[in-house]
Amino acid sequence: MSKLKEIFQINQPELDFGIYRILNSRATEIAAFLETTLPQKIQTALAGKPEQETAVYNHLFTFFSRYYDNGDFISQRRYKGDTYAIPYAGEEMMLHWANKDQYYTKSGESFSNYAFTLENGKKVQFRLVEADTAKDNRKDNEQSRVFALIEPQIKIETDENGDEIQTDILPFDIQGDLLTLRFEYKAVNKKEKQSDYITQAMKKIQNFAISDEFQGIFKAMPTEKNKNRTLLEKYLTDYTAKNTADYFIHKNLGKFLNQELDFYIKNEVMNLDNIQESTDFSHIEQNLQTIKTLKTVAKEIITFLAQLENFQKKLWLKKKFVAGCHYLITLDHLNEAQVQAALENPKQTAQWQALFNVNTSGLNAAELCKSYPHLVVDTALFEPKFQADVLKNLHDLDEKTNGLLIHSDNFQALNLLQERYKEQVKCIYIDPPYNTGGDGFIYKDGYQKSSWASLIHNRLTLAKPLLNQAGVIFQSIDDNEQVRLKLISDEIFGTENFISLLTVENNPKGRKNSKFISVCNDYCLIYSADNKKSYFIENIPKDIKDLAKDEYGNYVHNSGKRVLVGENKFNNLVQKMDSDKHYTIYYNKNSYDLILKKETSLDEVDENLISQGYMRYISYLDNNFVENTYTDKKIKELFDNKALEFKDNKIYEKNFSTTIRLKSILSNRKYKGVIQNKEEIVELDFKTTSAGTLLKNLFSKEDVFPAPKNIKFIQTLATLIDDKTQIILDYFAGSGTTAHAVINLNREDNGNRKYILVEQGEYFDTVLKPRVQKVIFAKEWKDGKPQFDNETFGGVSQIVKVLKLESYEDTLNNLELKQPASDLFAQNETLQNDYLLHYMLDVESRDSLLNTQHFTKPFDYQLNIATTSAGAYEAKTIDLVETFNYLIGLRVSEINDKRENGLVTVQGTNTSGEKTLVIWRDCEKYDYDKLNRYLDSRDINPQDSEFDVVYINGDHNMPTVFTDSDDSVKTLKVRSIEAEFLSRMFG
Repeated sequence: MSKLKEIFQINQPELDFGIYRILNSRATEIAAFLETTLPQKIQTALAGKPEQETAVYNHLFTFFSRYYDNGDFISQRRYKGDTYAIPYAGEEMMLHWANKDQYYTKSGESFSNYAFTLENGKKVQFRLVEADTAKDNRKDNEQSRVFALIEPQIKIETDENGDEIQTDILPFDIQGDLLTLRFEYKAVNKKEKQSDYITQAMKKIQNFAISDEFQGIFKAMPTEKNKNRTLLEKYLTDYTAKNTADYFIHKNLGKFLNQELDFYIKNEVMNLDNIQESTDFSHIEQNLQTIKTLKTVAKEIITFLAQLENFQKKLWLKKKFVAGCHYLITLDHLNEAQVQAALENPKQTAQWQALFNVNTSGLNAAELCKSYPHLVVDTALFEPKFQADVLKNLHDLDEKTNGLLIHSDNFQALNLLQERYKEQVKCIYIDPPYNTGGDGFIYKDGYQKSSWASLIHNRLTLAKPLLNQAGVIFQSIDDNEQVRLKLISDEIFGTENFISLLTVENNPKGRKNSKFISVCNDYCLIYSADNKKSYFIENIPKDIKDLAKDEYGNYVHNSGKRVLVGENKFNNLVQKMDSDKHYTIYYNKNSYDLILKKETSLDEVDENLISQGYMRYISYLDNNFVENTYTDKKIKELFDNKALEFKDNKIYEKNFSTTIRLKSILSNRKYKGVIQNKEEIVELDFKTTSAGTLLKNLFSKEDVFPAPKNIKFIQTLATLIDDKTQIILDYFAGSGTTAHAVINLNREDNGNRKYILVEQGEYFDTVLKPRVQKVIFAKEWKDGKPQFDNETFGGVSQIVKVLKLESYEDTLNNLELKQPASDLFAQNETLQNDYLLHYMLDVESRDSLLNTQHFTKPFDYQLNIATTSAGAYEAKTIDLVETFNYLIGLRVSEINDKRENGLVTVQGTNTSGEKTLVIWRDCEKYDYDKLNRYLDSRDINPQDSEFDVVYINGDHNMPTVFTDSDDSVKTLKVRSIEAEFLSRMFG
């Protein structure tokens, strides 16, 4: 039963977070089921036959132990013993890995940084300084990994100039109000336990010279099992537990285990050879009774486990609440009163000084706008009324918004974006973890490759629906996972939509981490949503040696000329003489004059034009007219653009555009190129060192972010798609290079590309967001200060929305199980067990997941949101308005936020193109009568409403049908916010 208690996750009462807290609250009932109910069923079924009872228990242990591994069920289908069976449906090729049927959930955890605050305000953090990679991920790997306090060591790194830098790394240090304890995640023998290393760490830390102000870490926090537990030991236990268990949620655990149980019984319990050879029917009868009992009991256990796993899946897939929403907005979008309010906000002026080196002392609103029109206002620094006032004056809000930054686990962000951005994204760029063991990617012991595969597969599956039909996804990767990434991408996007594998030279000196070959490149995998509708260009200027000047002085590519008019065996014969593709061309090269005529016969020649020096050009085959390649309108347009070449009896289309096919290798080089028809020296620089230098210039310090991406590389990719209004998505955003690249591109070519960035790490607030603010304000930076060029900083006008989403862990921590009346099932044990196995978690947690009763006061809806990686939280007001906009996919045009008076209205267009109004009201302030008066004042009724759909929270008596004088009926779609919210959040 100890294994079953572990599987049911009630064997660790000291863990008070997440699903452990929920199950521990019902540990008595679960333990009674395991220790009393199941044994009684076995005893009753087998009539007290100890050998058979033992056999059943052994089979239960063997069966469930095969699939359970430290908080997770691994989908390894067994044939027999240690022999595995792969699910195969007869296809030519298939891709399979151990966790393919599971969601990878660990990316939201804080693996490398975990912090908590003492009662006196001092902060303690655990910092991971080294994560060893398991060298062998086969099933017989004899090592596991543990967190251990590091020994003093010297870290040797190489800077961008190739010089070695030595740094002393100590197990602890104190900097002001922060105590840092450093750990490593190292491989040890499987027999060694994490608890032993926690004990070792505690002994060492107690001997450190830690100052009195941090002695609070040794405060007593006893448990029933551990009377001597301290606060530090509690957090160490939580930290290691969070990062070594519960990596996956099975997509359909009940179906999987039931199939495996049948397979197990047939192959390992029901021995057909023994049955055939047996002459004693009683032995066969006993075996069948054992099988029947085993199956009955195992199925009950599977039912509860499936309830638990399905419950966690429900929480994982639930669309998450918007826990915070604010804007970054340049001064040119504000009126004078709003700018003055910003000037009078000390938090805002301090941020301007810190980020932009702008001192506003002595400036009034008009002077500030004139000197710094692109100074960025951060509405998070103001009371909510300020943001509401700003948004009220911005019409067509979503269209005017340039960027969206989301602080969230990327799975949850992509899940919330499904309705709003379905088939709207033209370009996705991601730079996922390369799974090298030192890149911060957390994986389950023995499952490094499969953990990574599930992470990528889960998120690519959500990203695909966001791409429009002409959309493209670019994925950066290195040698370590390039092959697996391509196989996964082939499965999701289809092999027919694979475009290319680019080789990107980003480290010309080569990396020093290889034993044999010094690698100097990474890769970029390119896939289209539909290869028939996607197309690519390259805005890398053409090499001058491939070009020639035409008669007008323009640069023309020497290859790829296309015949437009002349002898043609490919185009269709002319069927109708009035076709816009049937015409004869007369061209005078001396006067550069072009005349188009409709002629009905090949012999019909205008001798008058010929006598004036015109040449006649026709498309023909044998003795018949053939349609010209372009329409008469298009051919005139090409002529006006000097894009036609007249030679012999043919007319060619010149190839002098700035677009040529992309080469499969992007390398660092200088060459003579042509930009806007002028010769220039062009330098392509994709080196990673350049990216580090750029960040250093922005923030005036080293190591702001590990291994940032090169901005020129991302700009190059973005310009492969000839669309200056495209939406570009990056859901592994890191330091924000993609936003930087898009802003720069728009600055250069006056484009209106939009960007969506998702990042869940601590760098969101310290690097990504301030980086976006900085590059909006100024184009060039040095030593953390903006550089003036031609009397301007080169800033751009921007509106950027910033969201923080509820996390999966927040969802778990807000759960409360409200037990029904104690005597509800007391008289019926069968009903009691049925409730425990099938319904308990859903029924008892219902109100804590989404309590629509609180929608009567929607502006006061609160959840506990984590503020530190150690699980500290605070009650925050959830933005139901913003959450609902994303749930229904609303394209917002206007927001009128008067929540202090009890009303917020949102106008926009839904996914069906219907004009939509969403009315949120405090039902105490806006009762039936006041709501109706408001609706009448806006002419919101079935008779003459300008809206197709109206959503309202709370009860109301709004009419939805109107019959006019001629008996025609008009209706208005009025929908309940509560019902829609519930179905969309869990749909």
